[in-house]
Amino acid sequence: MLASGKYGRMRWRLGRLSRCTAFGFLLLSLASGGVAVGQEPNRRVIARTAPSYPELARRMHLKGKVKVEVVIASEGSVKSAKVVGGSPVFEKSAVEAVKQWRFEPAAKETQAVILLEFAEP
Repeated sequence: MLASGKYGRMRWRLGRLSRCTAFGFLLLSLASGGVAVGQEPNRRVIARTAPSYPELARRMHLKGKVKVEVVIASEGSVKSAKVVGGSPVFEKSAVEAVKQWRFEPAAKETQAVILLEFAEP
């Protein structure tokens, strides 16, 4: 009986240590902005163009999301944009809108992933 109690406490301590370690990593990732190593933090958007709502989506009463990966030039313009996920109905509208966005200038070109949400107006 004593042995099981002793080992139970040891497992609890190891479990607590693991939870504390995991929580520490979570805090560290949140403190670093949740950015993966090797990526620069996101640049601030200066000018944002809202995407148009496609007519097909309007007729079908659709809503959805689109993830767009953009390459931002050093002066802040969007150099390229490609869809990396989301609803195909909204892809063209999302890319056209994001290509018109402007970001704050930086020392070098950067990449970012932008999530656009579409809902019926």
